[in-house]
Amino acid sequence: MDSITPTPQSVPTPTIPLEVSDKQNSALVEDTLALLNDGVPSTDSKRGLSEIARWEEVLLASERPGLAKIKQEIVLLREQLSNSETDSHSIAETLASLGSETIKVAEEAANGYTAPLTHLGKILIKLGSSLSR
Repeated sequence: MDSITPTPQSVPTPTIPLEVSDKQNSALVEDTLALLNDGVPSTDSKRGLSEIARWEEVLLASERPGLAKIKQEIVLLREQLSNSETDSHSIAETLASLGSETIKVAEEAANGYTAPLTHLGKILIKLGSSLSR
């Protein structure tokens, strides 16, 4: 490089907060309930991982209080499901914990989210129980 060549500089990418409407939140809950009401999703379809990725994106962008444990558990669940060596007992524990935390959040939810989030929490716990057998 000669002395007149400008030094390359990395331009920071602006961080744009993810805006999620109540309608989008409702759709996400409904999609997830529809997926899980049919039982444990097939690993071949990859639909479960895509739902987890959607939840992860929404939760990590959220500034709502009380979601720290859920954020941690959803990231852990995605990592566990992405690793073929993860045993079903570990996944079962994560699902049960995620279900418990979802029910706690549901108790303080507003805008009609209490019932669907409670249902989601119960399904997650049930899935965890079925995997631990």
